[in-house]
Amino acid sequence: MTQKILAYHTDSPAVSAGQLIEARLDMVLGNDVTSPVAINEMNRFGQENVFDKTRIALVMDHFVPNKDIQSAQNCKQVRTFAQKHGILHYYDVGNMGIEHALLPEKGIVTAGDCIVGADSHTCTYGALGAFSTGVGSTDMAAGMATGKLWFKVPRAIKVVITGEKAPYISGKDVILHLIGLIGVDGALYKSLEFTGDGIKNLSMDDRFCISNMAIECGAKNGIFPVDEKTTEYLQGRSIREYKIFAADSDAEYDSEITIDLSRLKPTVALPHLPENTKTVDELPEIKIDQVVIGSCTNGRLEDMRIAASILKGRRIAKNVRTIVIPATQQVYLDCIKEGLTEIFIEAGAAVSTPTCGPCLGGHMGILAAGERAVSTSNRNFVGRMGHTESEIYLASPAVAAASAVKGYIADPASV
Repeated sequence: MTQKILAYHTDSPAVSAGQLIEARLDMVLGNDVTSPVAINEMNRFGQENVFDKTRIALVMDHFVPNKDIQSAQNCKQVRTFAQKHGILHYYDVGNMGIEHALLPEKGIVTAGDCIVGADSHTCTYGALGAFSTGVGSTDMAAGMATGKLWFKVPRAIKVVITGEKAPYISGKDVILHLIGLIGVDGALYKSLEFTGDGIKNLSMDDRFCISNMAIECGAKNGIFPVDEKTTEYLQGRSIREYKIFAADSDAEYDSEITIDLSRLKPTVALPHLPENTKTVDELPEIKIDQVVIGSCTNGRLEDMRIAASILKGRRIAKNVRTIVIPATQQVYLDCIKEGLTEIFIEAGAAVSTPTCGPCLGGHMGILAAGERAVSTSNRNFVGRMGHTESEIYLASPAVAAASAVKGYIADPASV
């Protein structure tokens, strides 16, 4: 499927794994951390114009609202650049969201696209049936200037999804299980192509979560087929006509992995790698200090709803700080309209405006030495959320909410 999309964007009948190609880009993405570097590179090589002001998205989300002078300067530089070039898709405080939740929500990315972003989790948009991958800021600069980038065509791994999810099982459990199986380099520079009759039982939010974390096992991209749920999501949302690609029945894959949804249990990644996974029932009582529910991985409305369903009528444990971060302004507004925000606050949680903040140890939830956090984000490297002697446990919103109530990592079914 990935090779089909890349061939289309090179005007070639076909491309093959390992081939070096130059492909047209449908969208180039940057944020407040990576865009300044790209802008500086464009200035350095004297590039005065962007290739298409409608096909660049600049989202201020990592250190916003600005936490210090440097983050304010970075946002100002990007804001000035966007104004100078008339960038259509520029998003800032009050009109923004975490980039990988915002762009699909706004219909800025769509099926069949070739998308790059100066952020490793740009692979999220594979959920829509697009080729989408993270690049460095210098590649972002080249993309903004020319509308093209070179790629090495990736080999592919076929991931067959079967069965139906049990209660409290989500896309986060699927991808943590997969990473636990193959390791953080198990799909290095390969395309994870998801297929199987179980995909129909995964919501779009499940698929966004799974594609988002494809990079955590080294994949170049993760991609889902376009089915009825995809087209329903895109209908009335996509700002451009989408194109559907599908793998041939005799497509070649390096390997094939089968995941039976019905056999999955709530899964947690222990410090300090996403591959260090165990099911909740395998863990001893691990006391925690903080819970973060949000991020580009699990800050969508479905995530908010499941967390609220567990927290409703309950109180967060006395010594646990809980921070809930809706991923976009629309999700934030929907939480208010549906009464979810009231549930979070009455349970004792802090509710934040959209930001990447705590996920990368930026602000809004830094950990001190010796502290442990359950986070619905995507990485638990040493020092990722603060002090190098802190610990991060990655989990689904259901596990995170249950853990907030219990004060230790807990099975949602036990609350």
